[in-house]
Amino acid sequence: MSNEEKAVSADEFEAGQMEDAEAAADDAQDTVDQNAEELHALLTDARSKADEHWDQCLRLQAEMDNLRKRNERDLANAHKFALEKFANELLPVKDSLEMGLLAADDNADVSRLKEGSELTLKMLSSAMEKFNIKEINPLNESFNPDYHEAISMQERQDVAPNTVVTVVQKGYLLNDRLIRPAMVIVSRGGAAQQINEQA
Repeated sequence: MSNEEKAVSADEFEAGQMEDAEAAADDAQDTVDQNAEELHALLTDARSKADEHWDQCLRLQAEMDNLRKRNERDLANAHKFALEKFANELLPVKDSLEMGLLAADDNADVSRLKEGSELTLKMLSSAMEKFNIKEINPLNESFNPDYHEAISMQERQDVAPNTVVTVVQKGYLLNDRLIRPAMVIVSRGGAAQQINEQA
């Protein structure tokens, strides 16, 4: 092999290597372009999903705000108009009392006034029962500090100690919750109790 042949062979070899390198570069460029397109498609998809989720988040937040405002408004109305039914039950009682006062001005018979007052009291008691307001009248019962308020003690031999002997003012429960204790006078043991205490 002559020098010329060696030079041509080297040139051909270099040209072949350059073609291989160019082909590899072209393949690499095609792969990079393909990967870039895939990444761009993935990025576009991720952006659209993020926008969709952001929109859902904003809608849910607006819905929660509307729900909170609606609940606040409903609660305010419930507080504002909670006594509406009770007030409607009390209006006939007020009307009856006003008629009784008018009848008293006309020099009406006392027995008729008493009868009207009893009917008015019955109407009021009925209205209170409808709304679960119960009366506490503990006469001759044992003193209970949860429901009674003792305003005085009285020496009594005929009843057991700590028995309610007089109800000064009745108490009331609303749905079994105390709204006013009964004001009572309670018995004290008397002489027999004092002897037992000294012993």
